[in-house]
Amino acid sequence: MKNTIRLATKNDMKSVHDLIVELAVFEKEPHAVEVTAKNLESDGYGKQPKFTCFVAEVDSKIVGAALIYMRYSTWKGEVLHLEDLIVKDSLRGSGLGTALLDEVVKHGKKIGVKRICWEVLDWNAPAIAFYQKKGADVKRDWDVVHLNENGIKNYLKYI
Repeated sequence: MKNTIRLATKNDMKSVHDLIVELAVFEKEPHAVEVTAKNLESDGYGKQPKFTCFVAEVDSKIVGAALIYMRYSTWKGEVLHLEDLIVKDSLRGSGLGTALLDEVVKHGKKIGVKRICWEVLDWNAPAIAFYQKKGADVKRDWDVVHLNENGIKNYLKYI
């Protein structure tokens, strides 16, 4: 089994989209994915790319991805956000997740960010253990807040 971690290309976005859908099923939200492969192509590879993506390949087949983008912290300055770290279910535990995370951390160091951040579901004990083993501080006292498209519309009704 020959594996490679590399920067994704526009042509990889169909495979990355397939991984995103697989992750949504794993996270018990199979119908939540609205983004398409075409969205990923235009958003990641247009004039002003909105994200960077690394892929993991085994025998030239994409089996994992890490999608990242820049954020700004009022306390730290530039930070890198890891939106998703995905490895096909059949290959979890193979070291590919570590290899992808290693690439993200090396990239963060190279571009000089002050922090790399991401979220993990509180019921995903294997992922939490994995991140803690790597030295990540899993913040148990912070709640993630989302205002979805419908919530935005409702909010705007009252201002």
